[in-house]
Amino acid sequence: MSQLVIALDVRGADEAERVVDELYDLDPIFKIGLESLFGYPDRILKYCETRDVRCFIDAKLHDIPRTVGAAARQLVHPGVHILTVHALGGIEMMRAAVENVQERSDELGVRPPHVFAVTLLTSIAPEDLGELGLHGGPGENAMRLSALARDSGCTGVVCSARDVRDLKAFFGEDFLTLTPGIRPTGAAHADQKRVTTPAEAVAAGADYIVVGRPILEAEDRHAAAVEILGEMNAAR
Repeated sequence: MSQLVIALDVRGADEAERVVDELYDLDPIFKIGLESLFGYPDRILKYCETRDVRCFIDAKLHDIPRTVGAAARQLVHPGVHILTVHALGGIEMMRAAVENVQERSDELGVRPPHVFAVTLLTSIAPEDLGELGLHGGPGENAMRLSALARDSGCTGVVCSARDVRDLKAFFGEDFLTLTPGIRPTGAAHADQKRVTTPAEAVAAGADYIVVGRPILEAEDRHAAAVEILGEMNAAR
């Protein structure tokens, strides 16, 4: 069943805590992205732990294997449900993250977070791939990077909802997918280029659906989140 992930992409810790308080009763997963992770990491992680909410640390780690493994260890905390690395870092790098996350989880006596590999950012359009030296379309590249992620021990990938059906058909239902670039019908796309609606993502089989600005910028955040959950439930 698809789960809603709400991005805490706000400038300050006070505001992030307010978002958690406003939406806590809906039992979402809260995404701690780079803005939060560099701005107020200790405070928001502690607050999520105190509120007993699940969180997703979207660090997109991408460096040499030793550095990524060491960084991944530091991101293991109670309540952390998912953390991300970048698939373009290669198998050895992703494997270092997976192994270190498991070791640190065993030391702390907590359930290990899922390690997901980012395939292609949903802000990258098909015409941008050539500039990056990537051959083929977005789906082809997502498939190739997902194969590396699976072989490294990652439990899933971050991808466009447009790629989910093909990935599930090839890798099986147990290979999890997390989909950003989600916009309710009629919402502005902003800097996202490969966009889908919550209903389309659910229908495709996405396991986790990330929504940020359509909720965070709404006059009534709770009502906006409830509306998105309603759209997701109707598509199941």
